This record gives sequence, structure tokens and C-alpha cells, in this order.
Amino acid sequence: MGTLYLLFAIEAGVDGTLFSMRVRIELALPFVSRVYNVIITAHAFLMIFFLIMPALMGGFSNLLVPIQIGAAEMALPRLNAISFMLLPPSLLLLLSSVLVEVGAGVGWTVYPPLSTHPSVAGAVDVAIFSLHLSGGSSLAGSKSLPLLSRCPSSLARPIGGGMELGRGLEAGD
Repeated sequence: MGTLYLLFAIEAGVDGTLFSMRVRIELALPFVSRVYNVIITAHAFLMIFFLIMPALMGGFSNLLVPIQIGAAEMALPRLNAISFMLLPPSLLLLLSSVLVEVGAGVGWTVYPPLSTHPSVAGAVDVAIFSLHLSGGSSLAGSKSLPLLSRCPSSLARPIGGGMELGRGLEAGD
């Protein structure tokens, strides 16, 4: 699962980089358009909620935490799988919010004066629903971390001693 999270984060990072390049093109043009706000919003949401969160919380926690405590896998693998399965539809909803009406050009803070304009209502709704799915994915994925760290022997199959502070530093080694 950790590898899937990291691959998903790489894909979202590529999409976010393409949006960043589009922002630079918009800034190079002599006229100001609403497209700039739409692209900035999509870029920010992609980088925060689909690159950083899945890579750090999903990818590295699924790869490193079980190794550190000596477990074979996370405590709740099915919940972890459902957590990952929520991410692709959420990403598709976010990308489609760029195309709905005139796009969700509200900035990464979802600035209220920009988000209440009648022409962006549908796009903002799609983008916010996308963020809700992404948040549900983060919540579901993070549920097994506290359980795994408290009692790994009863929730996950132990495979070894795990990592210990000072292991290998004895005088005989």
C-alpha cells in the first residue's frame, strides 16, 4: 500500500507541476484572466492534498512504521485499502472542478468573497466535495497508526524485533 500511495503522489506531483507551468504561462501573457485563479487553486489543492498528504501520511507511514515496530503490515489493512481507493475519485473530482462552469478560482484558502460568486458555485462545490473525500481518505488511513503503535503483537503479525534505540551499539558488536 505504501508504494501505491507514493506512486499516486508522484502522479499528483506531475499534475501539479503542469498546473504550475500553466501559471507561469498565464503570468507571461499581457492580459489578466480568471483562468489564473482557477489554475492557482487547482495547483495548491493538488500539491497539498494529493502530493504531500498521501506521500507523507500514506506512503511513508505504510512503509516505515511497520518496519520500525517489527510488524508485517498495518493494523487495519482493509481500512487502509479503502483509504487509498478514495484518493483517485477525489483527484478526478478536483481536476473536473477546473472544467465545471468557469472553474473554482477561489485560491487555496477558498477565499469567501471569491467563492460566493454565482458563476463559480458548482465548481466550488465539486472542489470542496473532492477535499472532503481526500480528508476522509486521510482519516481512514490514519486510524491504524495509533492502533499499530500501541499493541503490534495483537493487531498485526510481528516479524521481528523492530527497531530499538542503541541496538548494535553493545561492546561485543
